[in-house]
Amino acid sequence: MSQHEHHHEAPAPGTVDWRHNGVRVIKGNQLDPNTAQTPGMNRAAAINAARVGAQKIWAGTVSIYPNAKTGAHHHGALESVIYVVRGKARMRWGEHLEFVAEADAGDFIFVPPYVPHQEINASSDETLECVLVRSDNEAVVVNLDIEPVEKPEAVYWVDPIHKHP
Repeated sequence: MSQHEHHHEAPAPGTVDWRHNGVRVIKGNQLDPNTAQTPGMNRAAAINAARVGAQKIWAGTVSIYPNAKTGAHHHGALESVIYVVRGKARMRWGEHLEFVAEADAGDFIFVPPYVPHQEINASSDETLECVLVRSDNEAVVVNLDIEPVEKPEAVYWVDPIHKHP
């Protein structure tokens, strides 16, 4: 069997209570704000192990105040997808954060494993609202000693895996 083949045994018919172990809809007004909160942003978990039993994925929302920036970091082997709901996100990446791209509402951002990067709310007056999906429940962040092109200022972007410097 190659490393890309996956054989999962289906449960025998009648052995699983699909009503309680099937598809789950998490309403937008039922997200879990019971995570560490930080001035300048609000975050809430939708999909995680505690809420729905997810083992290989995490999803939630994050709202970041104007001008918030992270320091340089990467997330180890994790893959991240950010969907911009409202506002403008600026991403910097590379050995010296020399590359830059911006994403507007409706855009997706993909961050591969081990990529040195910095997240920035590119607006000075509008909150950046995003949906974040990670490839694991593990909270991985490796802070890097890179002089950021855009230095973190007044408001830091802090969430469960981006700690305050």
